[in-house]
Amino acid sequence: MGRLMRMLVTRPEPDAQGTCERLAALDIAAEIAPLMTRQTLPAHLPPPEGFAAIALTSSNALRALNDLGATAGIQDKPVFAVGDRTAHEARQLGFSQVSAADGTLESLATTIALARLDGPVFYPAGKHLSGDLAHALAPHGLMVVTVPVYEMVAETSLPPQIAGQLTTGSFDAVLFYSRRTAEIFCTLAAPVTAEAVRRQLPVICLSENVATPLIEKHFSRVLLADHPSEEAMMSIALAFAREQTGS
Repeated sequence: MGRLMRMLVTRPEPDAQGTCERLAALDIAAEIAPLMTRQTLPAHLPPPEGFAAIALTSSNALRALNDLGATAGIQDKPVFAVGDRTAHEARQLGFSQVSAADGTLESLATTIALARLDGPVFYPAGKHLSGDLAHALAPHGLMVVTVPVYEMVAETSLPPQIAGQLTTGSFDAVLFYSRRTAEIFCTLAAPVTAEAVRRQLPVICLSENVATPLIEKHFSRVLLADHPSEEAMMSIALAFAREQTGS
């Protein structure tokens, strides 16, 4: 029987807790240090009759719309979600026509373009956008009404116990689900991780884009999910754990 692996989850709540539970089911111990916190923004939303569909690149947009009390009037609109998880949350909130793309902005834009909509797309989004959906859909003649409905606010320091464990190399790997989280981690971990620590610490990333800031800061043991999904992240975490423990 190999030793129990310990991993650090950096994504915001409530998603971090879900990831922690999935890791526990794989016999991987996990600690949580969310590096961002969602804040709902006061938003002026377009009237439902003004758009043909809704585009979602994050479950956080759904949570913000729910906070704003705005979901009831738009649940009959077609929803195009970036991936399966966001699509599932949309259905949970009562949206009846939900399509899931393949986990990337490009696949979402393609899915929306193929739907041949007869009006603008409402895109409730984060304040810090990682991609430009309006630009991606412009060649298809589709107008996108982008409304920031939430902001992910960065933490300004690591919890002391997490910082201490990073310094001593107590984590077997760190999981990253967004490029911005990786950037924040690089900034906050810099004072407590010498270059030797960074070169030895494995980082498990949702995509190459997510990994880029870590590579630039000399994290050289980078593992990439083969698909931008939670399932792929769990698969690579499990494969890594088995390889390290010999189980």
